[in-house]
Amino acid sequence: MNASQGHPPRTTWRTHYALSVLAVIYVFNYIDRLVISILIEPIKLEFGISDTQIGLLSGVAFAIFYTVFGFPFGRLSDRIGRKPVIALACIAWSGMTMLCGVATSFMMLLLFRIGVAVGEAGGTAPSVAMVSDMYPPQQRSRAMSVFLMGPSLGAVLGLGLGGWIAQTYGWRSAFLIIGAPGVLLGLLLWLTVRSPAAPAPAASASGAKENWRDTLRELLATPAFLLIVLAGTLAAVMGYAVGTWNPSFLIRSHGLNMQHAGLLIGLGGGICATVGTLMCGSVTDRLVARNPGWQLGVPLIACLVSVPLATAFYLWPAGTAFHLGSIAVPEAYLFYLGFSFAGTWWAAPCFSAISHLFPANRLAQATSIFVMGMTLLGVGLGPIVVGGLSDFFTARAGAEALRYALVSTVGLYALTSLCLAIAIPAYRRQVKLRASLQAAETRA
Repeated sequence: MNASQGHPPRTTWRTHYALSVLAVIYVFNYIDRLVISILIEPIKLEFGISDTQIGLLSGVAFAIFYTVFGFPFGRLSDRIGRKPVIALACIAWSGMTMLCGVATSFMMLLLFRIGVAVGEAGGTAPSVAMVSDMYPPQQRSRAMSVFLMGPSLGAVLGLGLGGWIAQTYGWRSAFLIIGAPGVLLGLLLWLTVRSPAAPAPAASASGAKENWRDTLRELLATPAFLLIVLAGTLAAVMGYAVGTWNPSFLIRSHGLNMQHAGLLIGLGGGICATVGTLMCGSVTDRLVARNPGWQLGVPLIACLVSVPLATAFYLWPAGTAFHLGSIAVPEAYLFYLGFSFAGTWWAAPCFSAISHLFPANRLAQATSIFVMGMTLLGVGLGPIVVGGLSDFFTARAGAEALRYALVSTVGLYALTSLCLAIAIPAYRRQVKLRASLQAAETRA
């Protein structure tokens, strides 16, 4: 029986297997998305482009096409089911990642990255909706945190492995090797995972099937949802900005080479972020059992803690804390580990909060709006704003320009916390209202 009909989903080993496959696919989603950040320096050298153009390549172009296709793919998965949309999208974006490795010009690489964006638009929102379909509300933040390890583990593999492949075999090989597994993962999902049945289509008051304008109007008329979208967007602007430029920051300001920067950012930061993501899901579910407001309270506190840690990471002067083999680990990197741990605590609770606000037949569409906001302004503005600021500060700060460009974004986490604080009362009311409606439907 579908959870949307008032019956909580039953959790079995097949549920956990499906979650595992979705989580691995999401890891490769982020590997394919993030690998370009460790390849910035050789791509700049080969094509002779500026930091602003790199921001366009890794940010604006990706974000626009991701956003344009996000809501239609979310609506499609709400109508025909999650699995076919996710599987085909995974195969598509992985193939496009491989094609990036054969680009012979900046324009060709830009077009292939647009193809990656279109494919990835069909991945995140349907996957989040599928996880919500499979798990009951009291387990949802934990399940979501397992799924949302994707960005953290994607950083470990995309930056660490990508940097090693590029250093050893060239940047083109990094795209080709890293893109290939996604094609197999898409087929694995299609052939081996049982997904919940497609939710019943929403109907208007007249009984006719609700069109996309009615759905969109209802979603945007929910105050708590709009504030969560704004909070996620602000956090994403900072997250994508620093995620794109952190390796280059260690290269330029702390003297590391591409491989060492990728290992430190990807491996150390990725592990801390993964542990933080897993912990936040468990902590959130425990606290929400006492008070639903903690669904947004947990990410609020985490964002506030992240502000001083990120500031210290970017402003701490160059100096070696210790050596890890041949790697001279900067003192500033110790602050980065703390920032990586705390800075991920906003995502899983916010995604899970959306699943508590809307029924299954609107969930992928609601999630797609959240992801669209994160992507259009996060992926779109974050990298190019930092790239533009870096070019602007170069006249005054020289090689240290990127340091000051990055620290300029830190205050966005404080604004994220403010949005979440304002959203908590409205969120509590909406969750209580939806619980009352579900109880009435169950009795009927």
